[in-house]
Amino acid sequence: MAAKRDPRASRLEADPFDRSKSPRTHARARDDGAWRKPHVRVVLANEGGGQPFFRIFGQQPQQRPTIVHTGSIWHFSKIEVQHLSQATLAFTIALAFMTTNGIWGALASPQTFVFGGIVYFLALAPAFVLHEMAHKVAARHYGCWAEFRASPGGLRVGVLLAAAFGIVFMAPGAVMVVGNTSRSQFGKIALAGPITNVALWSLGLGTVLMGATANPILEVIIIPWMWGNAILGTFNMLPFGPLDGKKIKTWSDTIFWVWFVICASLIWFNIEHLPSLL
Repeated sequence: MAAKRDPRASRLEADPFDRSKSPRTHARARDDGAWRKPHVRVVLANEGGGQPFFRIFGQQPQQRPTIVHTGSIWHFSKIEVQHLSQATLAFTIALAFMTTNGIWGALASPQTFVFGGIVYFLALAPAFVLHEMAHKVAARHYGCWAEFRASPGGLRVGVLLAAAFGIVFMAPGAVMVVGNTSRSQFGKIALAGPITNVALWSLGLGTVLMGATANPILEVIIIPWMWGNAILGTFNMLPFGPLDGKKIKTWSDTIFWVWFVICASLIWFNIEHLPSLL
């Protein structure tokens, strides 16, 4: 028997950036028994929507033909897969440059550059990709349209910075969310990312405690795995600009501080205890 179609799928079948009118609302969805609040965060192609994101990441929406899909609620559009691939590749190249302290080190030791790229791809790509996908899944849970969009300018600057100075600081992009959300729902969508990094860090700790790092290959991967998730989770919990922490703090000060302390404690644990466990 064919799987039953998710009744919310029709709300996700059109990319809002391809339309000049407001997407269908989701006013009947509930959260904690309360009707959604009237404040709406909507990004539209030709009406100036989404400007805070585009000012930060340097990408302007372009009119494109509407592509309608009939897949499940977990659908990934072709453009989303392309943007995720571009962001992950650029992030990996920047990290590879970090291992050689820049482009001159990469030219002097291409083996180190390639090896560093492979190690950091295995260790940190899940931290980045799953963080963003957690936002996507949480947003779709509340009936919103959500897809990842890379920032070409942010990727270029990040790779050039890593090539020149061996420093990784990159704004690869973000999951774009369109739909009616209450303050708590918007905060939960933001919190999904740092929670995912905490979960991945915990998975790494479990691997260490089980003694799997006796394998030298796993030990090489597990250290950047735990550091990457700790730093990414904590950085995104900062209550500034477009970061997750600002959205979470707007929703609840208590929940913000609880998760900020949790994420920051991962860095403390990595400094104080991780070396003795390896």
